[in-house]
Amino acid sequence: MELYNTGHVASRSEIVAAIEHAFDGETGEWQVSILGSREHDDWELKIEGPQGFERRYVLAGTVGECEPDNIRSVVTKLLSAKPTNL
Repeated sequence: MELYNTGHVASRSEIVAAIEHAFDGETGEWQVSILGSREHDDWELKIEGPQGFERRYVLAGTVGECEPDNIRSVVTKLLSAKPTNL
């Protein structure tokens, strides 16, 4: 898991824990990266996994998507859209 420009260290640990919770029960190797911006409130989320699974999503900071619980919800939704044979 990689987090860049996402702010305070305490919130980073909460974000990591939320993402790890979203991956409970998933198998295989997964990579998650979040790239924050110093220019605006949006963050770019990228998930890569087995068999070429890749999803990208822009977390809108202005509507609270950069909060740990909301990030977990987004990650869970993105994972639920994966083919069942992964």
